[in-house]
Formats: sequence, structure tokens, C-alpha cells
Amino acid sequence: MATKKQGEHALANYDAGNLERVAGERWVTMSNALTRAGHGLTLAEKRIIGAAVSMLNSRMPLGPGEVPRTRITATEYAATFDVDTDTAYNQLKAATKTLYSRSITFYEPAHKRRGKPIEPTVVQMRWIGSVRYQKGEGWVELAWWPDLMKHLLGLKAQFTSYQLKQASALRSAYSWKLLELLQRFDSTGWAEYTIEDFCTSMDATEKQKANFNNIKRRIIEPAVKELVEKDGWLIQWTPIKAGRKVVRLRFEFKKNPQPDLFPAP
Repeated sequence: MATKKQGEHALANYDAGNLERVAGERWVTMSNALTRAGHGLTLAEKRIIGAAVSMLNSRMPLGPGEVPRTRITATEYAATFDVDTDTAYNQLKAATKTLYSRSITFYEPAHKRRGKPIEPTVVQMRWIGSVRYQKGEGWVELAWWPDLMKHLLGLKAQFTSYQLKQASALRSAYSWKLLELLQRFDSTGWAEYTIEDFCTSMDATEKQKANFNNIKRRIIEPAVKELVEKDGWLIQWTPIKAGRKVVRLRFEFKKNPQPDLFPAP
């Protein structure tokens, strides 16, 4: 979990407002609450949101009533995620039809009622309030959802940061989300989540949640494999059981200090 001191150290040489910086060198920064939330995005949508978040200056407070707009071009998208320009153009165009309807799912602790604990409050909000796309010009402009801004701007503590290039080669939204969940605990080298929280973060389907083997085979193992192979991680994960039921997941991780000497199998 990034503290104020750790966050300042991580971003010490980074000018978040410098949009001239190559996209992959920019940082994606969001609150830990947003990191844990279910994002509800496809890989292409995750790429667009990730690129757009990297263009925001997370340390700058937002003025009253101000909602930032962020524009992404097909040329930049293609270069960042190593796809051809036609693919980039088509994915940006498709996003105008789907991104507006995507929602984020938060779970907030609820107060006790009559001395008894009650279920967490489910909070849903959109990523964007509007999206603009100009046919033939190859760009998308996002206007962010106002309630989301506290999770992206003016962050001084309790946030997660990583460089966009860490995720640019990934081909699975699960891998990208696991990257975020681990990066949240970058300073400790281990992370532990309840199976419920993990499934929410991963947007697991009801079928996947019904059988842990589905979570293991469809989400965890492929995501771990891709992070090891494409972003140089060393990851060990352990299911923690209560009786026969898996109740928590523990991840121990670090970046491989010599990835070229020990290539992934």
C-alpha cells in the first residue's frame, strides 16, 4: 500500500503533467479503493482507460465543478500497445459504443444497525460521463465521471502507481488487474485478498465463483504466467483454506532481477 512518502519517492522524477512524454513512460495512478474495485472492462477498454488515466496529473487538485477531458489518438494507442493503426482505430471506435455503459463496483463498509453489523454498501459509478469520437480523424475524447475524480486526482496517500509500459504487452484484462492488485503492495512484496474481494476485483462470473478450480484455471494461473513472461515478475501464490473451502489468496512477488538469465518456461 503506497504511503505519501513512498508515493512521492516513486514519482520523484515524473512530471505527471508532461503529455510530451512517451505514453508507455507515463504512470497510471489511482486510489487503492479503485484498484480493489471491479472495473467491468474488456482488454481494449482497459487499455483506453489506462492510457487516459496516465494523461491525468494525479497530484493536481480539481477545481470546483471541473471535469477533465482526455483525448487518445489511434496513432498513440497503436504505438503504446503494439497493434496496427487499423486495429487501434477500430478499438477506439468500438469504445464509443461501450465505455459509456461500463460501471465500476465498489464495496464500502457499512455502519452497524441496532448494534449488529450489516453487509457492505454496494456503490456503482460510471467511468465516463460522455465520450466523443470524430469519424475519420482517429481519436476518442473522454469526459470523466465527476464522482470518480477523487480516486484519480489530488491523491496524497493510499494510492497505487505503475508505469503504463508494464501493462502494454499484456493480452488479458485479468493479467492487467492482477498487476494492479500486486502493485498496490509493492512496498511489502506480498498481498492477501479474501476470495470474495479477489473475485469482485477480477469481475469473475457466477460460474467461475461457483468452483475455485475455475478461478484457478481461468484467472489466476494464466494471469500469473503472463506477468512472469511479459513483465518480469516472480510470483508464488497460495490458496488459504478454512476446512475444504478456499477463503483467501496470498501472493508473494518481486520483479525478477535477472530476467534474461532465467527466461520463463
